[in-house]
Amino acid sequence: MALERELERPLFDRIGRRIELTSFGQDILDKTRPLLSAAKSLKECSHVLGGGQTGHLRIGLSSGPGAMLSTPMLLHMSLEHPKLHFAVSRGNPELMLHALRARLLDAIIVDTRSLRPAPDLRIDLQIEMAASFMCRDGHPLSQLNRPVTFMELLPFPIGSTPLSDEVARSLTDLYGASANPDDLITLRCDEIHNLVEVVKRSDAVLLAINEVGHELIRLNVVPAMTGTARFGLVTLAQRSEAPALSIIRDLMRRILHD
Repeated sequence: MALERELERPLFDRIGRRIELTSFGQDILDKTRPLLSAAKSLKECSHVLGGGQTGHLRIGLSSGPGAMLSTPMLLHMSLEHPKLHFAVSRGNPELMLHALRARLLDAIIVDTRSLRPAPDLRIDLQIEMAASFMCRDGHPLSQLNRPVTFMELLPFPIGSTPLSDEVARSLTDLYGASANPDDLITLRCDEIHNLVEVVKRSDAVLLAINEVGHELIRLNVVPAMTGTARFGLVTLAQRSEAPALSIIRDLMRRILHD
């Protein structure tokens, strides 16, 4: 046998048709049992980690994705993957991108239109989300019973999360210079939930993706707003992907597409 040649000692006594371990062979077997057990345990651990059942996963979310995904993600992990150490961080896209590049996050979900193309970034699963101007039920604009002109929005405070340059250009192309976000947006906050609460309790108007304003009225502004957000999953191109990231992709498809 090759192992016997390698060890230069017999492992078996061959007596007729019977094969028995030599004393040396028994010693070798006793010493290898812990190694075999460790190898089996390592294989099982690799299977569990690879399936995202345990390990660590750190996800960064900007405002819009955070409003839609934070609670469903945390709930799903608690119910379906209780042994997985899952952490969610919230912040503006620039902050999330910095944390990703510093290896403090495994992936981020942001409006990819706010990111500059870079060779170190891998962006996939981009999902378009329609946006509109929204207000509370009973707002003066909601009582007009007709389409609202853009100029009729301007007397009211308008709130939004930071907008990408592409969305800013889309607004000014559609409504003119007065739609420049630097002038148009009077209430700015990274957390969309805070803005929703303000709009529900005041005459402020919210500019945001439709899905975050379930309790608000979408205004029929003319001309119709065509701008969208484009939520995407962003990772580092040269970094090995966390096994549990497939869970996040499935949740994004399910929640954002629905």
